Amino acid sequence: MSDTGGNEHGMRPMGIAPGGAVAGGTSERVYLDWNACAPLHPDAREAMIAAFDLVGNASSVHREGRAARAVVEEARARVGALAGVEPARIVFTSGGTEANVAALSPDHRIEGRPAGTTRLIISAVEHPSVMAGGRFPPERVSVAPVDGAGRIDLARLEAMIAAETAAGGRVMVSLMAANNETGIIQPVVEAARLVHARGGLLHVDAVQAAGRMKTEAGAFGADLVSLSAHKIGGPKGVGALVVARSDLDPAPLITGGGQEFRRRAGTEAVPAIAGFGAAALAAQADHVKIDHIRALRDWLERELVLIYGGTVVFSSTGERLPGTTCFAIRGMAAETAMIALDLAGIAVSSGAACSSGKVAPSHVLLAMGVDAALAKAALRISLGAGSTREDVERFVAAWRGIIGRFLAKGGPSTRVAANPRELV
Repeated sequence: MSDTGGNEHGMRPMGIAPGGAVAGGTSERVYLDWNACAPLHPDAREAMIAAFDLVGNASSVHREGRAARAVVEEARARVGALAGVEPARIVFTSGGTEANVAALSPDHRIEGRPAGTTRLIISAVEHPSVMAGGRFPPERVSVAPVDGAGRIDLARLEAMIAAETAAGGRVMVSLMAANNETGIIQPVVEAARLVHARGGLLHVDAVQAAGRMKTEAGAFGADLVSLSAHKIGGPKGVGALVVARSDLDPAPLITGGGQEFRRRAGTEAVPAIAGFGAAALAAQADHVKIDHIRALRDWLERELVLIYGGTVVFSSTGERLPGTTCFAIRGMAAETAMIALDLAGIAVSSGAACSSGKVAPSHVLLAMGVDAALAKAALRISLGAGSTREDVERFVAAWRGIIGRFLAKGGPSTRVAANPRELV
């Protein structure tokens, strides 16, 4: 498909202009919040539009039902290919949060027999849906610390697993593949080795990783993996739980019907699933753009420090997702900076946003040892397959003006920074 007025995906989905900019009035906005939601991929849009015309229920046996079922199963195969598993290992959900909660249960079965886990161990930087513990009671959830870059402390994790095993228990560990705020990539393979050595289960939240790094369940060494469509250019409101082990039967979160191999009751959202499948296929092709995205991110971070030497870039000492930058300037309120950028036509995110829309210190940055004042100043820029050098240059130009006004109003001087090129 081609469209001369389109972006690198071939068109302008939902107001997205060339390079991922968002059309708005007579000017174009620049969208730099791909970790929150990627622009809808044109292939996903087309797949959804076609699926909307299907009248049948995917569980019906007549021709119309079989047509809907064929769309679901084609999407299942595509998502399975992205996760590196056979299609039967994919369970469609309403999104990453539901997939996480479905995974985090003490009541799974292995080879048809109860394989209950007595304790859930999570890292201190997980997504709120994992921090809430899923279906584990609060007293059976333990939090493992992270280092200054946000990586889980493997030695502490091993000790926690050993202690639960010695007490006659069995652990489930949940660890995100890559952090949504800082982009730090977790040592999931090493964690898998520690978990499986003592008979535990590993769940990996790969919502942010999909399309941005290798996300095959086998590469993670995971038993369960969560995915979300809208992070890879699919529609909002659909995700998947990947059951990587053929002998593992997860305890259903939603019961009452035989859909999704009796693992998730309810009529399948065929158009959303079709869009997810198309986005999963496109994400594999877009993987070749990772080096380009990383180069844009690295150039951006150099410019941030050149503009203001006291800029703190979080997790820069560790391996990160190629398009994620989380940074802060002490004394500059994140909410004020976001509003200024929004007025300049640029969409970014706070590294510390909560559901109320207010800015509070990020639990991720606090767990890394960042003080609350600096954590409240954090901003996140996230790039994707459609991001261009022009997008980043427009941000840099706007940011230079914002910093100038900040300093003119008495903001901290680079001369008083303890380390002018401080990178955490």
